[in-house]
Amino acid sequence: MKIKAKIIIGIISLMFLSCSKNDEAIVSNEEGALDIQFDNIYAGSNLVFDTNYTHSNGEIVKINKLKYIISNFVLVKSDGTEYIVPQSKSNFIVDETNVASQLIRLQNIPVGDYTGIKFGVGIDQEQWSQGLPAQGNFWTQAESAGLTWNWNPGYIFMKMEGIFYNNQTQENQQFQVHLGQISNSYNYVKSTLNFPTTEKALVRTSTTPQVKILADFSQVLDGTTKINLQDGSAIMGGSKLITVANNIKYMFQVEHVHN
Repeated sequence: MKIKAKIIIGIISLMFLSCSKNDEAIVSNEEGALDIQFDNIYAGSNLVFDTNYTHSNGEIVKINKLKYIISNFVLVKSDGTEYIVPQSKSNFIVDETNVASQLIRLQNIPVGDYTGIKFGVGIDQEQWSQGLPAQGNFWTQAESAGLTWNWNPGYIFMKMEGIFYNNQTQENQQFQVHLGQISNSYNYVKSTLNFPTTEKALVRTSTTPQVKILADFSQVLDGTTKINLQDGSAIMGGSKLITVANNIKYMFQVEHVHN
């Protein structure tokens, strides 16, 4: 009986030490990193340039250019608290032609268990209102990527271009969708995503989790509100651009978290 008692006590001690080590890792001031992968898709399938995609209104589109700005990352912990990534380290350009740009590494993240993420599409109005000098090197990056307006100072938050088959004219026609500020509508889009209920991003000093986010760009034109390109194929202003911004809110979802 004494031997059994010693074994039980030993097991309990090991369990206590294990829990203590885990708790210590989570509450410590140590930092790690988190990778965010943006996988661009179209109507549930991998987005491929110059591929026919048919919308619910019968229009057939082909995408040949896709770039967008992601900013203002906020990570949500399992206890509901949030870590706000410093703005100077939170602006990125995702380019469909550049695979490396689709994997974003967030550095100096407090060690912890994370269950959700928030971010923006574009640059928020407060940051832009600080003027060009406050934009730092990111303005130059955006300018080089063609994500700034030529006719009006400001960022282009998203650029999606291609051709579509116009049922009225019976011919192919170019289209452009450029999201950004117009008049009194700023069109900056916020997205809040929860991780799958059984998955957490376990940020540790020795472990860099990866969160894979699907971005379904069919939602831009064929989302909650349908947009007919044959009624105007250059969407850079007006009510259609506001509709695009509203559609984009439902474009993202977390596919999985890998630790």
